[in-house]
Amino acid sequence: MSEPDWVRHAIWWHVYPLGFLGAEPHAQPDVVHRLPRLRDWLDYAVRLGVSGLALGPVFAAETHGYDTVDHYRIDPRLGDAADFADLLDAAHERGMKVLLDGVFNHVGRSFARTDWFSGATFEGHEHLAALDHDSPAVRDYVTDVMCHWLDAGADGWRLDAAYAMPRPFLADVLGRVRRRHPEAYLVGEVIHGDYPAIVAETGMHAVTQYELWKAIWSSLNDHNLFELAWALKRHTACLESFVPLTFTGNHDVTRIASRLTDERLLPHALAVLFTVGGTPAVYYGDEQAFRGVKEERAGGDDAVRPEFPPTPDDLAPWGAPTFRLHQDLIGLRRRHPWLHRAGTTAREVTNTAAVLDTTDGTHRLLTVLNLAETPTTVHTGQSEVLLGEVGQHGEDAVVPGFGWAVLSVPSAPRPPGPAGG
Repeated sequence: MSEPDWVRHAIWWHVYPLGFLGAEPHAQPDVVHRLPRLRDWLDYAVRLGVSGLALGPVFAAETHGYDTVDHYRIDPRLGDAADFADLLDAAHERGMKVLLDGVFNHVGRSFARTDWFSGATFEGHEHLAALDHDSPAVRDYVTDVMCHWLDAGADGWRLDAAYAMPRPFLADVLGRVRRRHPEAYLVGEVIHGDYPAIVAETGMHAVTQYELWKAIWSSLNDHNLFELAWALKRHTACLESFVPLTFTGNHDVTRIASRLTDERLLPHALAVLFTVGGTPAVYYGDEQAFRGVKEERAGGDDAVRPEFPPTPDDLAPWGAPTFRLHQDLIGLRRRHPWLHRAGTTAREVTNTAAVLDTTDGTHRLLTVLNLAETPTTVHTGQSEVLLGEVGQHGEDAVVPGFGWAVLSVPSAPRPPGPAGG
C-alpha cells in the first residue's frame, strides 16, 4: 500500500507530551491545561525545519501513557478536547502534520472493558493487559478510535507495539481505516524481523527502522563502518517496497548524545540520518544535544522523557550549535526531497572512513565520514561541497580528522550496488 504523497516531504519532531509538559506520573482527576504550552513551541519546531509533530500518548492513562484507559478522552494531566483541537489547528496553520500514538496492543488494568482482555500481559508487565485481537468488538473499537481522531483532524497514527499484534488484525483494521481516510499515514513500531513482509501483510505504510538506528551509533562507537555499510544495504532493499521511519533517538532508547562514546561523532550520525532514504524523525531535545540514559528499571525511561522549559528562550545556550546543525541538515533534506526514497551504497569503506553514495537514479549526493583523528583522502569524483568541511584536490576529497561532509555530484551514473563495490 503506497503512502500518502505528503509523506514524501515529512520530517517529524517527536514529542512525548507527558514528559515534555511535566505531567504528574500518575492519573489525576482534575484537568490541567498543559497542552497550550506545547502549542507555544510550534514556532520553535518550524525554525528547526520539521514539517510534522509526532506525539507520544495523549489519551487518558494510568501512568506513562502506554497504559491507556480511555482512547476517546484526552489525558486530564494534559488538558481536554478543546486544548487538543487548538493544538491541531495551530499545527495545521503552520503547515505541520500531526501524528498520534495509538496503543492498541494492550491497555491499563482499569480499562472499562475487561471482557476484551486476552488473559495475557504485555511482555510480562502485570499492569498492562493484552487485548483480544480476535474479538470483532475489539477490531471495531480500534477502527472507530482511529477514525474518530482522524475525523477530528489528526493526520496519521503510530501504532505502538505493532510487532506484538497479529498481522490479520492489523490488516483488517487498517484496511477499514484507509478506506475512510486514504490520506492518513500509518506507521508501526517494529523492532526486528522481516520489515518488508510485515508491511505487506499488515497494510501499514511503514515501520520503525531500528536496524539502521542501531548500526549508526554502533558503527561509530566501534569504528566499524562496515557494519553501517551492511545495514544500508538492507535499508536500501526495504526502500524498494516501502519507506521506513528513520531516527537516531526516541522515547524508548538512550539519547544519541549519550549513546555515542565520542561526542565529536554526533554530526556523523545526523549526517547519515538526513542523507539516506526514509522519513526522518527528531526526538525532542536531541536537536539540543540533550543527554539521557535509559535504564531497565521502574522509572528507567524518565531520563529520556524530560520536561522542556516554558519557552525556547529558557533553553541552555550549549545546545545551540547542535540546533544549528539540525537546521542545516534538515534544510538540505528539504531542498532534496528525492532523498526520501533514494538508495545508498557505501563504497571505499574502511573501519574509519566511508563514502555513502545516495541516488534515486537521477540525482546524487555523497556523504563522506572520517572517524579517525587524522585526515583521510577519499575519491569522490567531480563534486561540490554542500555541508561540512572537506578539502578537494581534483577528484579526491581530503576529510579532516573527525570530519564529515555532504557533496553534490552532477549525475547518478550507476544504481546502488553491494556495500564496498
